[in-house]
Amino acid sequence: MFLRQRATQAEYFDRPERSLEELRAHYAILGRLNQVTRFERPFQKWLPQLLGTDACREVSLLDLGAGDGLLGRTLTAWAGEQGWKWQCTNLDHCPLTGQLDPGGRHVVASATELPFPDASFDVVVATSMTHHLDSDADVVAHFREANRVARRTLLFTDLHRNVGFMLGLWLGLLGAPRAFRADAVLSVRRGWRVPEWQRLAAAAGLTKARVWREHGTRVLLSVAK
Repeated sequence: MFLRQRATQAEYFDRPERSLEELRAHYAILGRLNQVTRFERPFQKWLPQLLGTDACREVSLLDLGAGDGLLGRTLTAWAGEQGWKWQCTNLDHCPLTGQLDPGGRHVVASATELPFPDASFDVVVATSMTHHLDSDADVVAHFREANRVARRTLLFTDLHRNVGFMLGLWLGLLGAPRAFRADAVLSVRRGWRVPEWQRLAAAAGLTKARVWREHGTRVLLSVAK
């Protein structure tokens, strides 16, 4: 079956030699794509259900693989519109992304070895980050570490690996730079299916994990404590 196994070919985006200018251009395009696809929507939909409305009034979040911090800015602004106070800490392994994260609290570290004590944040989130990890061992460490520092809940989303989504993305990015378009398609090939995340969550000891698919394009994982 096509795409039965996820790809492990490295994305151009993950090369350590990228310049700040390249990163800035990449995140500008990615930001527009994320806004069109409403990448924040799963968090706006599910976090209030996982936390409960009362607990949403004041929340500390950790965003793993945050890049330029767009998700954190979007969620804190949305929470403010609900009368809630959400504060986000952005974590990324790339030392340059902090320069693209205006006004945010930005930490440079690996998602597989988080530099925080247990239960440091009410919520830990990640969007389209886990597919950047190559090995099952790294994903298990990522899940385990996120669960360790989350006090109330964690919610991850990533790309669902399927042919229709891959072809649709390829066509939808016809005007994008070649490297960005190639990475986008490769990201889907490096993406996930529900049984894979279920298996890795179990290996990480996330006994309360729920894993499901939405709209044929996203795989989600949540843990409510």
